[in-house]
Amino acid sequence: MTMGEWMGFPFHPSYKKRELKYLNLEIEVLNEVLDSLEENDGSPDAGVVVDTTGSVIYTGEGILERLHQCTTCVHLSVPPEVRGQLLSAYVSNPHPMLWRGTFSKEPDETHGAALERCYPKLFMARQRLYEQNADIEIDYYTLRKKNFGVSDFLHLAVSRS
Repeated sequence: MTMGEWMGFPFHPSYKKRELKYLNLEIEVLNEVLDSLEENDGSPDAGVVVDTTGSVIYTGEGILERLHQCTTCVHLSVPPEVRGQLLSAYVSNPHPMLWRGTFSKEPDETHGAALERCYPKLFMARQRLYEQNADIEIDYYTLRKKNFGVSDFLHLAVSRS
C-alpha cells in the first residue's frame, strides 16, 4: 500500500484522522532535519538539499522560518494549462495531499465531481502559500527543457537566491 492509498481521499471516513497523523509526522521529520542542519552549520550555503512535500506550507511558522534560515526555499510553479493534468494524475494515483478543509461535497454530487470542483480551489490556495514562502521560483517549462538536470536546477537555485 502506498502512502497515498493509506491516506485516501478527503471523502473517506478515516481521511481527517490520517491527514492529521501525516502532518504531525511531517512536522516531526522536518524538526529532525532542521535540528541536524542547525547543528552542522545552519546556513543555506552548506550544500544540503531538503526536498519537502507540498504540505510543508501547513507545518507552521516556526518550521517555515527555520527552513528559510537554513535553506533556499524553491517554489516549482505550475501554469494553468497543466493543472487539469495534475488533477487527473491525483485521481488515478492518489498521493498524500492535505486538503485542510477545502473539500466539500454537495448533495447528490459524486465523489469525482466534488474532487473536480474542489481541486482548483485547493490548488490556488496552496499556490499562494507556496509563493509567499518561497525565496525563488522556477517555472514548469524551465524544469522540462531538454537536458535540464540536477546541476541546472542547483545553479538556478543558487544564482537566484
